[in-house]
Amino acid sequence: MSFCSSSLKNTVSVSNGSDQRGHNHLPSGEIHVIFGPMFAGKTTALLRRVNSESKLGRNVVMIKSNKDTRYAVDAVVTHDGTKFPCWSLPDLSSFKHRFGPDAYEKVDVIGIDEAQFFEDLYDFCCNAADIDGKIVIVAGLDGDYLRRKFGSVLDIIPIADTVTKLTARCELCGKRAFFTLRKTDEMQKELIGGANMYMPVCRQHYVNGKSIMVSMKKVLESHQMQVELVTEKPLVA
Repeated sequence: MSFCSSSLKNTVSVSNGSDQRGHNHLPSGEIHVIFGPMFAGKTTALLRRVNSESKLGRNVVMIKSNKDTRYAVDAVVTHDGTKFPCWSLPDLSSFKHRFGPDAYEKVDVIGIDEAQFFEDLYDFCCNAADIDGKIVIVAGLDGDYLRRKFGSVLDIIPIADTVTKLTARCELCGKRAFFTLRKTDEMQKELIGGANMYMPVCRQHYVNGKSIMVSMKKVLESHQMQVELVTEKPLVA
């Protein structure tokens, strides 16, 4: 793993108070972003921070997208099986209503896993931190299998207090892996899966892997065309 910004382990004390003019105000909120390729330990880092906040006496709640049902419906689960109960939602804007206004007021820390699936991520984080004074910790993919922006995770970097880029280990050579390579030939952007569909790779093996997959696809298409031609060829009496 590689940490490329301020560590998320720093503890920030939060307290109610008044400004110099005597105006009451909410505690200042925070936004922390954790991103990287698949198998980089993003969820593990998120749970570590949330558990740390909980041990400090803060009220925490976890949210994940209801699109991700790989390991559990009502829990955030790491690849090694560590679990944390969560709210599984189609969007973030409905969380306050579903959770209840009174219960929401008592929440200090909100963790968001698989954040790339939430289209309303930016607005939610702004409101939660700037208006409601919550500490929001976000974990998700920064790029898709084509190395293009995935969802809104990168959009919240300008409003984040800290940003942490994690890396995995290249499955082919063991070097630091910054990218996610899709093993299958499906083309849709959102294709939820695990090690059966994706693997973390370094830059060299991402480029080589894409070239190999393109070549294999061409070979398979060529073989398919030959089979079709043979099948369509009329029989000679």
